[in-house]
Amino acid sequence: EGSRGSARERRSLSEATARASPGNMARRLFWAVALASSSAWASTAGSQDDAQALRAELAELRALANARFHPEGSRNADTPSARRLAALQLPTSGSTYFTKTAPGATAATATYVLSKIPEAQRVHESGFEDAQTALTTIWLLICGIFVMFMHPGFALLEAGSCRAKNATNVLFKNLINVTVGTVAWYFFGWAFAYGGPKDSDGFLKNRFIGGEGFASSGFISSDDDHGTMVPTQTMTSWFFQWAFCTAAATIVSGGIAERVRFAPYAVYIFIMTAWIYPVVVAWTWNYGWLSRVGDDAGYMDFAGSGIVHLTGGVSALAGAAILGPRKGRFDEDAEEKFAPHNLPLLVMGTFCLWFGWYGFNCGSTLAMQTSENGALAAQVAMNTTMSASVAGLIVFSLKFVTLKLYDVPAFCNGILGGLVSITAGCGNVETGSAICIGLIGGLVYTGSAMVVKKMQVDDPVDAGCV
Repeated sequence: EGSRGSARERRSLSEATARASPGNMARRLFWAVALASSSAWASTAGSQDDAQALRAELAELRALANARFHPEGSRNADTPSARRLAALQLPTSGSTYFTKTAPGATAATATYVLSKIPEAQRVHESGFEDAQTALTTIWLLICGIFVMFMHPGFALLEAGSCRAKNATNVLFKNLINVTVGTVAWYFFGWAFAYGGPKDSDGFLKNRFIGGEGFASSGFISSDDDHGTMVPTQTMTSWFFQWAFCTAAATIVSGGIAERVRFAPYAVYIFIMTAWIYPVVVAWTWNYGWLSRVGDDAGYMDFAGSGIVHLTGGVSALAGAAILGPRKGRFDEDAEEKFAPHNLPLLVMGTFCLWFGWYGFNCGSTLAMQTSENGALAAQVAMNTTMSASVAGLIVFSLKFVTLKLYDVPAFCNGILGGLVSITAGCGNVETGSAICIGLIGGLVYTGSAMVVKKMQVDDPVDAGCV
């Protein structure tokens, strides 16, 4: 009766295993252990039949494991997970563990397989961690590319907002933003922003600025056994945060458009991306002195309303104020002369920025390993969408009520103001609050744009106000 019971268990377990995912090798190993255990506990009558059935079952599992970890022609056939699985030395159909005819053969097999459980669990956990790391890496790379796509948005928006004769100048400076900013971030910016050393609690020791990782120092390790270079996950963070750094610098180019020569502007961009922005990041996201202010929460900025956009916006406003207005900007007939020359470019730029903002905000989850990470990213995307829409409608409505005009540039800037407003709290508020944040952002943009114009500060794209 025990032998018949174990046979039924084997059939049930085989059916369950057949329904399981082909890639889940760890689960199949555990089924095999259960089979071996049930056979060991069965009566010795019919033990030879049990051994034959167990041999066939484990041979099938072995073949599936080999197919999973050693696919023909695969570049990953010699991966660490595959090598660790092979090191378990699971019994095959020709193994001596299945050639014994003594009643204790199945018990010996069960004992052997059970002894491999701890190592099998380690292989499974290691492979699971590798998969989680791979998903997070892909997620951050994709989101970083989205943020990079904001640069075409900035270029289109600024070119459309300025006079036609200066469009080439504006586009050239947008290229300077990315190229010079990248070099500065590589040599100095990353180290100052995210370098150590840290104390035992994870805070910067000097509380002011990082001092490790200049020029990608420590980004690559070596595999002495194979004589190859092994890139680290630091490169993923470098790329994602580089996109944020250059975005902060690009905000300035719109505020000082049509008034700066190339050489001094390139020097400014280098200083902005190598020192100014990295210092702000070190104080906050890298757990410097500002992150310790207040209660246990410290300084919170989910995706960078203050760290990225306020830093860039204040720099743009200061630059516009210091440089002074363009010649004739505040004359009586200036509105028509200095109006945006190409609304299609302006609107397309706004949509490109809105598109890239999803990488900006959703990517700030910094992980995509669990369903909770995915749900948080969806929450961020929804909040971002609602805030931008509400802010744009508020600004458009106010302009229409006061001027009786369909003010497209103001509509676009209202959308961008809503995006900036929600960026800090997009992962920490529910959608109703995001709508309120967008509403307030639209009002703040409208009021600040009026004040800046009253003060005769010439900001062609309202970068500081946004």
